[in-house]
Amino acid sequence: MRAVIAPDPGGPDALVVADVPDPQPGPGEVVIDLTATAVNRADTLQRQGFYPPPPGASDILGLECSGVVSAVGDGVDAWSVGDEVCALLAGGGYAEKVLVPAGQVMPVPDGVDLVTAGALPEVACTVWSNVFMIAGLREDETLLVHGGAGGIGTFAIQLAHALGARVITTAGSEEKLEVCRSLGADVAINYKEQDFVEEVKAATDGRGADVILDNMGAKYLSRNVDALATEGRLVVIGMQGGTKGELDLGVLMRKRAAVVSTTLRARPAEEKAAICASVVEHVWPVVADGAVRTLVHTTLPLEEAREGHRIMEASDHIGKIVLTAR
Repeated sequence: MRAVIAPDPGGPDALVVADVPDPQPGPGEVVIDLTATAVNRADTLQRQGFYPPPPGASDILGLECSGVVSAVGDGVDAWSVGDEVCALLAGGGYAEKVLVPAGQVMPVPDGVDLVTAGALPEVACTVWSNVFMIAGLREDETLLVHGGAGGIGTFAIQLAHALGARVITTAGSEEKLEVCRSLGADVAINYKEQDFVEEVKAATDGRGADVILDNMGAKYLSRNVDALATEGRLVVIGMQGGTKGELDLGVLMRKRAAVVSTTLRARPAEEKAAICASVVEHVWPVVADGAVRTLVHTTLPLEEAREGHRIMEASDHIGKIVLTAR
């Protein structure tokens, strides 16, 4: 099969199309003939040599996919050859065939086409597991989402809004801010021109945000804590702004607040299966009724993954960058 690999670390041009052996399902595994996958920030880090796959995972890039089941291993009863599905992956999505544990395979939500479904699993599982399962965002609470115009951000805004939370977000241009507002953001902050801490406090009568979903890491750590409400929860899911920051524990203690940093990719398969099951139960219904949708910035053939990475690293996209096998 054809696959996009990064044999040596480097820029987007380090990606090459290669012929690799077809995967064969073992017990509890499923092979999916790829329809689509999507570019995630983690893919660009792996290409540069900074984010290797967890032990036992494919070294082919790609953390999500959609397609048609073409083979199932022993002990797999939930899926059959011919089923149209999408899946959360630890790797392997940039290929014509994808091997995945059966527990990470999900049905395509009603009303979502198979290509768009390839950009759904990673954002849905990331947002649901972090904002709702870990941080416990509740109806009428306030969520601050950094990077609101990206794949994670656009999904988080919609899902929180649909489930009754108030949403504040940051973005870097008026075009992106307007998209965020159209998706349900109550307050949209231009982080290049405004202090998000001051704006969050102004929008909440000085109370702060109950939950913050952050992709910047160290750069925003102390300011995020300042922006938290009493008993607020900060969830860090990215390190675009560095890995080492300074935290005033006194501020955190006075607020009785929590800081949690998570990754999804390296979790054990059983944890990812539980997340996928919870997503199907709680998130797919609001996707099926149209309250939450996946925004697609552009769709490219798998062979043009280099261009997808260039777009991602330029950070001028809105929503997801999709790669299709056919």
